[in-house]
Amino acid sequence: QVELVESGGGLVQAGGSLRLSCAPSGSISFNAMGWYRQAPGKMRELVAGITRGGNTVYADSVKGRFTISRDNAKNTAYLQMNSLKPEDTAVYYCTAGVSISRPSSWGRGTQVTVSS
Repeated sequence: QVELVESGGGLVQAGGSLRLSCAPSGSISFNAMGWYRQAPGKMRELVAGITRGGNTVYADSVKGRFTISRDNAKNTAYLQMNSLKPEDTAVYYCTAGVSISRPSSWGRGTQVTVSS
């Protein structure tokens, strides 16, 4: 089982920014990496995903505010979150696998809290 190590969560005021990072603990490389989130009382949802070739997908609620990227040499994925809103508050999970929509590996999650 590959461990995905996340960093960058925290508390920020509405309108602020945060950047999440994620990398596997070993040297394994994945075709797809992404970020899902789960807010209290809500279902887990895909936030953004990216393939090794650079194809990206975003949830409608974050388009224009969040940007996913990856450094293939470092085997690391990033999620730049700008113009954060209180409704972005959730636990964010890094994912990896063959496809964005069906990840095979999950991180432990990092809390993002946006205050109003």
